Amino acid sequence: MANVTFKGNPVTLLGNEVKAGDQAPDFKVLATDLSEVTLADSKGKVRLISVIPSIDTGVCEQQTRKFNEEASKLDNVEIITISADLPFAQKRWCAGEGLENVNIYSDHREMSFGEAYGVHMKELRLLARSVFVVDSEGKVTYVEYVSEGTNHPDYEKAIEAAKAAK
Repeated sequence: MANVTFKGNPVTLLGNEVKAGDQAPDFKVLATDLSEVTLADSKGKVRLISVIPSIDTGVCEQQTRKFNEEASKLDNVEIITISADLPFAQKRWCAGEGLENVNIYSDHREMSFGEAYGVHMKELRLLARSVFVVDSEGKVTYVEYVSEGTNHPDYEKAIEAAKAAK
């Protein structure tokens, strides 16, 4: 498993570590309207999955904005942001920021995504900061488990991987 710290403290990641070349595990998360969303719902598109601990923090907010700004420049790429925040908090944040077309989903109910992708931080019941690119065939082409939860991911590498995926 990936070694991750959060504010300098080691955390235990639950679930299965995902690697480039793996078939992307399915998951079930909630949209801000409480409808269920799965990986299969975006089948046929390249997915850049941006995973954040909480939308109410500076780095998470910047990560969400950065990837969504870049998404508008990419054809057939869907940016998905997932956190363990409640859907109500995610909806409030999007409304407060004036963002209407952000695909932000909550893993709070079942930690389905967190367990399937090995990013569920046991000690905090939050998701570890990470990025996954899944091609239109459902294969993982890029993985980054950010080693310190308060650090930014490598935006350029993730965007390049999304551009290169078919």
